[in-house]
Amino acid sequence: MPNAHQISRRILKLGAHSRQAVEDVLAVEEPLEIRIHNQPLSLTMRTPGHDAELAAGFLFAEGVIKSAADIAQLAPSPRNRDGNVLNVILADGVACDWAKLKRHFTTTSSCGLCGRESIAAVRKQLPRVRTQVKVPASLLHGLPRKLCAAQAIFEATGGLHGAGMFDLRGRLLVAREDIGRHNAVDKVLGWGLLKGQLPFDRRILLVSGRASFEIVQKALAARIPILCAVSAPSSLAVELAQSAGMTLVGFLRDGSMNVYCGPRRVAG
Repeated sequence: MPNAHQISRRILKLGAHSRQAVEDVLAVEEPLEIRIHNQPLSLTMRTPGHDAELAAGFLFAEGVIKSAADIAQLAPSPRNRDGNVLNVILADGVACDWAKLKRHFTTTSSCGLCGRESIAAVRKQLPRVRTQVKVPASLLHGLPRKLCAAQAIFEATGGLHGAGMFDLRGRLLVAREDIGRHNAVDKVLGWGLLKGQLPFDRRILLVSGRASFEIVQKALAARIPILCAVSAPSSLAVELAQSAGMTLVGFLRDGSMNVYCGPRRVAG
């Protein structure tokens, strides 16, 4: 059945010796415009659902807000019946540096941020993670299975990224899915923010795909000490995580893992 997250389409399925018309399930992808006080800020392609969390997590990771108290209202804009515009009203006294945000978006969309200059810029804004936590490697090995079990839309479509936040006992606190890996992380951070789960300095973040520079940056902004990915990290992601004092784990699957930096937090 079609819903906000997935839709059914009739397709032609071809095999080596077969040809048949079947129903296939696709993950829904639609634009979401995030506005602050009705002024457009960002346009992202996302899977509908948990839009308030997406907007809150995005603004938190970008440093616009620091807690749920900084948001007075999160509501769909009345200018769009389809609900693809979300307007954020900030609390009194919360300022938004539009020039800084627009410079950041221009840089990331044009060149994806470039090398050491980008790391230096992040380091200026965000201090190192100094949380002294340690978890057994066996605990980390069990996280992908738990996240996969919570990815109902991926199970149906095979077309979504997942992100999950865990506590230090390996309990899954929240899982979110989205067509964009960054959006999935923003939804997880937004959930924690709106549910009063701050701080995140005793949490583990797992992403179902690769770990990019932007995902490490979001985890750092949230002060998450351990970031794990089922797939590979990029070189810049490793450099940022190492310089920020984070633990970055890649290829967490099939009973093995690569610890790229911060091995002191992984025991055994």
